[in-house]
Amino acid sequence: MLVSVITPVHNSYELVEETIQSVLNQTFKDWELILIDDKSSDNGLQILKKYEKLDPRIRLLENSKNKGAALTRNRGIEAAKGRFIAFLDSDDLWEPTKLERQLEFMTSNGFPFTFTAYRKFRDGEIVGVQDVPEKVNHKQLLKTCSIGCLTAIYDTDQLGKVYMPDISRRQDFALWLKLLKLVPFAYGLNEPLAKYRLRSDSISGNKWKAAQYQWRVYREFEHLNVFQAAYYFVNYTFFGVLKTYFHKAKK
Repeated sequence: MLVSVITPVHNSYELVEETIQSVLNQTFKDWELILIDDKSSDNGLQILKKYEKLDPRIRLLENSKNKGAALTRNRGIEAAKGRFIAFLDSDDLWEPTKLERQLEFMTSNGFPFTFTAYRKFRDGEIVGVQDVPEKVNHKQLLKTCSIGCLTAIYDTDQLGKVYMPDISRRQDFALWLKLLKLVPFAYGLNEPLAKYRLRSDSISGNKWKAAQYQWRVYREFEHLNVFQAAYYFVNYTFFGVLKTYFHKAKK
């Protein structure tokens, strides 16, 4: 029941070791970690090579030029040998029981696509918890994305390998929408099994850019007309405000 963990890496020298260690600490041991260096300009590549030598379950791929998160993740998906595809960015973390609990949840219920709750942290301090619904369908996800990339797992035995579209942002959201055209629901395990790192230096800019790419997903990848896209975009904005103000307190 091999799990392939896809981790794109670009200039994450100061953070990637902690990320790798969170995979090494998993209570579930049948995994491979595919690290794809996206032409980093820092010393991160040396760290990746060190861990590749330390553990045979870790594989390192190197991009010959910077390709961005979508194509870098897709290279990892293409190389994956596991039945299950999981995602973990190079600045995020997993709790030790993440894979064990989520795979038990998937296999005992026959779920092909799942996600979990996660904690948000900044500078080592937990600042909130993102709860998740029991399940979401395609239309619900168009309104608000409740699937954190660091928590998603899908089963290639049931779905095959499904890839991310080549856009700079929101490519994970677009992938979840693709998967939800193959299955009726993605199922949520409301246990905080991962930790999402908030980067204080880029919050406002990211929100504006994320909104632009959200619109692009609606129009270019979902092929919604202007009125449909506007309807879902209003919902996206509304639920985004709710997430900002009502998920801060829970720790």
